[in-house]
Amino acid sequence: MMNDAKPNKFTYPTLLKACGDGGIVAEGKQVHCHVVKLGFAGDGHVKSAGIRMYGYFGMAADARKMLDDEDDDDAVCWNAMIDGYFRCGDVGKALEVFNTMQSERIRPGKFVLTSVLAACAHLGALDHGRWVHAYVRRKKKSIVMDAVLGTALLDMYAKCGRLDMAWEVFESMKEKEVFSWNAMIKGLAMHGRADDAVELFFEMQRRKFRPNGITFIGVLNACAHSGAVEQALKLFDSMENVYNIEPEVEHYGCLVDCLGRSGRLEEAEELVNSMPIEPNPAVYGSLLGACRIHGNAELGERIGRLLLELEPNNSGRYALLSNIYAKAERWDDVAEVRKLMKERGVKTNPGSSMIELGGCVHEFKMGEGCHPKMKEIYSTLKVMIERLEMEGYVPNTSQVLFNIEEEEKETALQYHSEKLAIAFGFISTKPGETIRVVKNLRVCDDCHSAIKLISRVYGREIVLRDRVRYHHFRDGTCSCKDFW
Repeated sequence: MMNDAKPNKFTYPTLLKACGDGGIVAEGKQVHCHVVKLGFAGDGHVKSAGIRMYGYFGMAADARKMLDDEDDDDAVCWNAMIDGYFRCGDVGKALEVFNTMQSERIRPGKFVLTSVLAACAHLGALDHGRWVHAYVRRKKKSIVMDAVLGTALLDMYAKCGRLDMAWEVFESMKEKEVFSWNAMIKGLAMHGRADDAVELFFEMQRRKFRPNGITFIGVLNACAHSGAVEQALKLFDSMENVYNIEPEVEHYGCLVDCLGRSGRLEEAEELVNSMPIEPNPAVYGSLLGACRIHGNAELGERIGRLLLELEPNNSGRYALLSNIYAKAERWDDVAEVRKLMKERGVKTNPGSSMIELGGCVHEFKMGEGCHPKMKEIYSTLKVMIERLEMEGYVPNTSQVLFNIEEEEKETALQYHSEKLAIAFGFISTKPGETIRVVKNLRVCDDCHSAIKLISRVYGREIVLRDRVRYHHFRDGTCSCKDFW
């Protein structure tokens, strides 16, 4: 009897899901071939399972081909495609698919809205995120604002620079879980609101929510970025003594970061050496970053050389060590680091900045001129730099690692991606409007100084999210207090 049994359309969704969950690519492709051969490719359940499988494999192009092969796509297939793009880190294609869904009047489900909000958070696409929020409000009878969706929404607002809206969502959530409190604490930390993050940490306990390891990462990070060392030390000690949570390497990294940023480098190094678990590169990286901030070339060299052996292909480590040497005017060592990068074939990560205007995300990279308004952007940037120089701005070329003349270094600094994005924001918005930019790397010292001056000279608030944290520039100052 079993030998006569044949697979049908109900068989393949389970098989495709199993292949995706197990990460078995070859078998997954074989199952897909059987689906096509037996004529089940047009079935919505089979198709959505196949799209989701390829998303789990990180094969977005194959997932998209499966979506486009038939015309009778349902919402589940589109939702799977958005989730697939998000898993592949193409957290912009996901928004394109979402926009197509809207134009074709395909209703997104709650789970795809969560993925879209995560994509908006990554890209800083505030307008898209607001649309999702409005959609959820309109569909409140069919879409329940539970803890998962509410947390995704507040996380989006926090990462898009609207901490006020994040707090409003958090306060209005009827259902909260520990991860909801964690997301809000992390949002406060990103924006330099350490006192509020710590207060929320104790408030969650008053509301009978028990903090976990992720909670402590958020609150310790908040302390690190505000210089609240004593508070961080108390919180760290309380993990085991009060909450019975054994600190992991990430928690030690937060404390090392906190001590280092505050200039307590000896204590930070002692902590690294006395850790009961093996320090990872991130821990050493925190110490190296502190050496750059405080100009400790001796310790920086020791930690930097260690990191180059632990992570020989991480371009950021070379850049940081080179910056430490440059700050100490050890130019031969700068050249040696650059030579080592070249010998090892290490490529630097290009800086890119994104700005959302009118529901469209614009991306800028230094040296690229593909934007249709690039000529106007360069012209505007030139005028901006000239005006800043009249106000006393002098380019800080110490972090430009190329072996070029000083004048060429200044030109390179002018075209950093965040400056291009801000110039585009100037020509695309009304005077006085806030400009919001998301950058993939840490903002350099020169751009940080320049943007502070831009905010004062032009009377603009500029909100910049870099790889580390948020910077709110207003009236010539930054919310990070030059501590990032």
